[in-house]
Amino acid sequence: MKTILIVDDDPDQLEQLRFHVNNFGYQPVTACSQKEGEGILMKIKPDLAIVDLMMENQDSGFILSYKIKKKYPDVPVIIVTSVTAVTGLNFTLETGSDKRWIKADKYIEKGIRPDQLHREINKLLKV
Repeated sequence: MKTILIVDDDPDQLEQLRFHVNNFGYQPVTACSQKEGEGILMKIKPDLAIVDLMMENQDSGFILSYKIKKKYPDVPVIIVTSVTAVTGLNFTLETGSDKRWIKADKYIEKGIRPDQLHREINKLLKV
């Protein structure tokens, strides 16, 4: 069974993602902060990571995804966030400049439907 690390400081969002990932047939491992996520990475290598952008700091998700990619370059990372709705800032992974500094494979705005999340996970895991 493939392991998916989920890191989000919103307990409701964390539980919702954990529930869906489990129902998709994957083993969820959860953390509620960047620091806790980094601790888990010292113990296991996940098959995929889903990381919230704004946790302890506004860029915690970017920092954590960078650390995941540095330690495990082959682990796909999905950044999930509501930053656009909250701040008006818009990030994508469509341009070369964004891809250079955002170390993630997929960027998804929160409010994602379970079927869409399942599709994106399967695509990144090549299932």
